Amino acid sequence: MKIAAGIEYCGTRFSGWQRQKHASGVQQHVENALSTVADEKIQVQCAGRTDSGVHALHQVIHFETDVEREPHSWVFGANANLTRDVSLLWARPVSADFHARYSARGRQYRYLILNRYTRPGVNSGFTAWEYRDLNVGLMSAAARFLIGEHDFTSFRGRGCQAHSPIREIRELTVTRQGEYIVIDIHANAFLMHMVRNIVGVLTSVGTGKHEPGWVQAVLAARDREQGGVTAPPQGLYLMDIDYPEKFAIPRRATPFWTQLD
Repeated sequence: MKIAAGIEYCGTRFSGWQRQKHASGVQQHVENALSTVADEKIQVQCAGRTDSGVHALHQVIHFETDVEREPHSWVFGANANLTRDVSLLWARPVSADFHARYSARGRQYRYLILNRYTRPGVNSGFTAWEYRDLNVGLMSAAARFLIGEHDFTSFRGRGCQAHSPIREIRELTVTRQGEYIVIDIHANAFLMHMVRNIVGVLTSVGTGKHEPGWVQAVLAARDREQGGVTAPPQGLYLMDIDYPEKFAIPRRATPFWTQLD
């Protein structure tokens, strides 16, 4: 039997999604909790690995087991054995051809920047901070050069194991909502650190350091050295995963504190 599940987690205390020998990854906590419920070893596959410090509002996983449990038993049983930073949102049986990663048609991320003179206090682990005034119009103009299918080598983190740097960005918007800059990006898939590297480039444009057209030159260079700084992880959220309707995977309900409307 194959089970799919949705998960949200705060990435602040974790070294990323992946199970690691000498650090705490979200995966090992999830697998340990599900293994307790199943009374056997459970291994999970996720839709997309997140970096250290990155949050997820709707990560999707799947696992296989011969153990029969009701969907609510997987959810409440796992949550009873999980750290407070991680929560299963739902669980349900899926067809044998479902794969959390390879069945996904797209991923959606959101990046939050607190744009004011003073640093954050209450939400310091949940937003990036830029004290210089950011010009949303310039950032939006720069973002348009990245929409579509491109070679994103210039935005690819060192150590990325993807076979190809070609990705398709379907939507990339930059808006200001009060003191926050909100960057939403939707693509078929992402390279290692790709979103954070895009945010770093857009921020350089927003501060006036570069013109919007510089982003097009960075993209064409296919050289990570031309791409500038990598934005910090705490502002990044994995928001949702897109799947074909036949799998009936639930969609994320936007929490009030991320709507910022």
